[in-house]
Amino acid sequence: MTLDTLAFAGGFKEPVFEAQAVFRTLMDCMARPGTIGTVDATVAPPAPLNAAAGALALTLCDHDTAVWLTPALAASALPAWLAFNAGATVTDARQDARFAFVEEGAMLPNLCLFAQGTQEYPDRSTTLVVEIDAFEGGRPLVLRGPGIRSEAEIAPVGLPDMFAHFWSENRQGFPRGVDVILVAGKSILCLPRTTLISVKEA
Repeated sequence: MTLDTLAFAGGFKEPVFEAQAVFRTLMDCMARPGTIGTVDATVAPPAPLNAAAGALALTLCDHDTAVWLTPALAASALPAWLAFNAGATVTDARQDARFAFVEEGAMLPNLCLFAQGTQEYPDRSTTLVVEIDAFEGGRPLVLRGPGIRSEAEIAPVGLPDMFAHFWSENRQGFPRGVDVILVAGKSILCLPRTTLISVKEA
């Protein structure tokens, strides 16, 4: 397929029902950080974005949301696909983005470079959708905070070694800060800014 053809293919087959299902899964995972949910949607976004991340994009993005993409995603058919299927526009300015997408293997920018919201309107921040390799087998991280009973442990593969430091910086201006949705295959895991993250001691 050409880039133009890819822009018009691969959207939700049942937009209302599928978007509602994805949104319910997302809200459940946001309310319970560290919980892994499954996004089993019919979408087929242009490579290199995977299907679950594409389903999140069509669920979250619309004509009122500016989207930031990594260079590889921006150079693909994804901007046109988002415009056709969601009405969303792409911005080069991280500070203007309501949502940002990072494909598997791409460099994760420092979280502080994205919109942090304001004290009055902390929701006016960027939510990052970040694809990783897997949720098991990586550096163990301990999660604490609202929605977590005592603590939860994750071991994501594909996050930079500096992620815990990035996250600590992200929380310094609380309630301002970004939220992160991790995607591995069909699975998602949410890290709202309320969550405390530390590296598990050996």
